[in-house]
Amino acid sequence: MLGGDRGIYNKLSARQNLEYWAALYEVPYRESSKRVDTLLERVGLSAKADQKAEGYSRGMKQRLHLARALVGNAPVLFFDEPTMGMDPLAARDFRKLIAELKAEGKTILLATHDMAEAEAVCDRVSLIDKGRLLAVETPQTLSRLLGQHEWVDFEASEETFHALAAKLDSRFTAISRPNSQYRIEVQGAGEARQILQHLVGHGVTSIQTSRPSLEEVYVHIVGDRGLSV
Repeated sequence: MLGGDRGIYNKLSARQNLEYWAALYEVPYRESSKRVDTLLERVGLSAKADQKAEGYSRGMKQRLHLARALVGNAPVLFFDEPTMGMDPLAARDFRKLIAELKAEGKTILLATHDMAEAEAVCDRVSLIDKGRLLAVETPQTLSRLLGQHEWVDFEASEETFHALAAKLDSRFTAISRPNSQYRIEVQGAGEARQILQHLVGHGVTSIQTSRPSLEEVYVHIVGDRGLSV
């Protein structure tokens, strides 16, 4: 699944596109019609099945690309930026479909710049930068690459934040965020407990701890690209 306008015949309807690709994949004619109808329903295009693809939005074309990728019932699927142009609901449905395809025993290779999407659907993740393979691990293992790091997010007054920040040593980094939200980055295993006690002692009650996300791991590994605004 490549995405964009390539691979779709805009003068044909979604149904005609899928019937054409089913024929190329040598899907038996008696099976083809039922499979096309099933796929159109699965990707949410049944209502527009007989409309020419040239009138489709970008997200609808992405869904047609997805149906085209599935029409041959291949055991291995390659998806390149599959949710590009999809609205949040369609992207969520796509991630559910990925889970269904995995449950059916299919192998899926997904190329994406969306780290949240990779973290949500992938069993293993490869990080690539400038043609170099940096890591191949599960999302959880990659997160543990920053295992000495932990975030403590909390809500407090500006005065409380500055009072706390003044008492921190080099193991901690205090970050001010919008809307009275603050973060302390903990760089040593087990150090978050000290910060939590500190916050509670200052009357802070809205506190949350978390590990680095896959996006934060990627940024840490790849480093600064030198982009400035």
